[in-house]
Amino acid sequence: MSEIQELDILVHRDGTVEVKVSGAIGKKCLNLTEGLEKVLGGNVVLRTTTAEFDLEDQNIEQDNYQGQFGL
Repeated sequence: MSEIQELDILVHRDGTVEVKVSGAIGKKCLNLTEGLEKVLGGNVVLRTTTAEFDLEDQNIEQDNYQGQFGL
């Protein structure tokens, strides 16, 4: 079953654009917003991440640890 991923896009009166990604674990959110960032000029002023951003990396590290020690 595939994940549902959503982009919430808010365009402010001053022309700045705010994008919130939900449903993407790890750095997948960067892939989802890459095209939009390019179309908008590629000038990312501020990027904040949530706890889900680090989940994929933690899972990979845990799998590597378990594989090394036969856990």
